Parts: sequence; C-alpha cells; structure tokens
Amino acid sequence: MGHSLHARYGLKRVINASGRMSILGVSAPTDTVMEAMKQGGQQYVEIADLVDKSGDYIARLLGSEAAVVVNSASSGIALSVAAIVTGGDPRLSLRLHQEPVLKNEIIMLKGHNVQYGAPVETMVFLGGGRVVEAGYANEGRKEHIEQAICERTAAILYVKSHHTVQKNMISVEEAWEIAARSGVPLIVDAAAEEDLLKYVQYSDLAIYSGSKAIEGPTSGIVAGKRKYVEWVKVQLHGIGRSMKVGKETTFGLLQALEEYQDKPDNSEVERKALEALQPLAALHGVSVRIVQDEAGRAIFRGRIQIDAAAAGVDAKTVNDQLREGEIAVYTRDYGVKQGYFDIDPRSLQGDDLQVIIDRIHEIVEGK
Repeated sequence: MGHSLHARYGLKRVINASGRMSILGVSAPTDTVMEAMKQGGQQYVEIADLVDKSGDYIARLLGSEAAVVVNSASSGIALSVAAIVTGGDPRLSLRLHQEPVLKNEIIMLKGHNVQYGAPVETMVFLGGGRVVEAGYANEGRKEHIEQAICERTAAILYVKSHHTVQKNMISVEEAWEIAARSGVPLIVDAAAEEDLLKYVQYSDLAIYSGSKAIEGPTSGIVAGKRKYVEWVKVQLHGIGRSMKVGKETTFGLLQALEEYQDKPDNSEVERKALEALQPLAALHGVSVRIVQDEAGRAIFRGRIQIDAAAAGVDAKTVNDQLREGEIAVYTRDYGVKQGYFDIDPRSLQGDDLQVIIDRIHEIVEGK
C-alpha cells in the first residue's frame, strides 16, 4: 500500500534512519492509533468539550493539574509564551502584537536558543515574548538566569533537547529552583523526551511532542498548572486559531498515549540489530561503533565514522549520496563535519537496514 501511494504521487521511498524527524513525518503510528483517528474523524463532537475532556484525560495520565492538546510542540512554545505574557487576558490575547505588553521578557540560556527546524526564539516572538539570553554558548549557570530577572521578566524557558548544548548547563531541576525562588513561571520544552511524568513536576508548563516518543499523529501537548493551561486555552481563539487540532488528531493522540503507558523498551533489541552494521568496518577508512543518545535517553545508534583520506570520500559526501539515491536514506547527520553520521534504528522497517548497508558499500567502494 505504502509504495503504491508513493508511486501515485511521484514520491521516493524513504528509509528513516534519523530518528523522529519532522522533515520525514516524525513517526509511523500503529494500526490502532490510525483506527482511532478514522473513527474520531468520521464523527462529530463539540470541539470545546473535546479540548477540555481530552486535556483532563491527559493530565490524569501525566500527573499534572491540567493539559491541552495543540498541533505541535512548536506551537506549544508560542501558545505557552502568549498565555503568560497576556496573563490569559482575553482582550490582550486577541490583540497580541497590537497592544504593548511591558512584561514580555522570556529568559533562556544562550546554549538553549537552538534551531530544531525553526529557531526557538521565532516561536517565542510569535507568542509575543522577547528573548533575553542568559549565559554563554558553553556555560549556563543559575546566577546567569537569576541576574537577568527584572520587572519585565514574564517567564523562564528551559529547553531539554539533544539539540541544545549539554556541557556546563544547569539541569531542569536547578532551573525549577530558581523559578520557585524568584516567583517567575518556568516553561519547559521537552518535545522529544520519553519520560512524560518527569517534566510536569519541574515546571509550570511542560511541552511535549505527541508524535515523537509517543508516536501519535502530528501534535503537541502542553501540561502543567491549571491556571496557566487555562490561559493557554484562551490563546486558541487568538493566534492558536491558526494552529488548531483536528478531532481525528486528538483521538489518535489519546490512543497513542494509552499505548505508550505500556510500550516495551526495545532499546536492547535495537542495539543488537545495529550489530549488522559491523561488517562495514571492513571497508577502507570506515569504522563502526554503537553510541548512546546525547541527551541521555535509552536510545542507541550505529555511528559510521569515515576517514576521508583512507576511504577516498568524506562522511558528508557519503551522507549526501545516501539521501539523494533512488531510495532516499536519511541518517542522523549532525556529525558529518566531524566525519561521522549515525543510524537510528527506531524507525527502520522491513529490509531498511540491509538497504543502508548495501548503499554504503556501493558508495564507498564506487570511489
């Protein structure tokens, strides 16, 4: 079915060895999730009621006071910022960017102001906030944030992600201590995190992607203190109108969350599957090892290191050719400038791994 649909619209077969990446459609939901989307999509429901009831249901699962489904973790950032800078005031929310908001500074560590497909700061500005960077690219301490707090401070934003600088940065627990001490709300962007219960305990609002670890349809969750979540809901009639969630998405996400509660930990199986990459080390200038995720999650990946002098081709070229082939192979390519790329096993299907191995052979030996 999949390939015939691709053929119908002239799309390439894609092998996703990059993890849960938005550019490839993030994840592949289960049949039961798709069935919930079908059933939910084919019936009518009072959307306002669905927003409230689905939020309450999610809040119970996450152990937060309240929650709301949004259309992505990105819009979760914009809506959370808008909620806090407007204080949930309906008029200010509807006239966001038209009325001056004096208390609109959002403090974030410089090492957290990253680009994840769009810059974090773009979403903050969309929500009516103004980014104030604290600390340095290689150091983010408690006092950097504390010294930036002033009467214009609306919130602190902490980004928990593999994209951010990991070294010399305070933990989310430490950011929460500062927030509590100074009486400033803390927003935590935990888009791809797998521990859904943790971040609501160390924030006023926590943002998750519904389609990454949870493997639901494209969506996001904002969960946290009831007061702030209610303020987020006010935004749904303002900028949030352009970020709205279809009923089918909400039902699909609820089903995915239910299944996520007892998802088996496949990390060991995935790690073993990556052993199939080892024979590539027989190629000139190629070495293979298994590495764990940068942000400390239980995710293992196969790292293909290429010594350009010995292989006659560099990692970037191999990676480009993998992506541009007849079958588009996407690796996790953050390290190509350092001579390596990673194979993330979580989204591989069928003979994907073998196709990757064969293609790397062709590319390297073809030189």
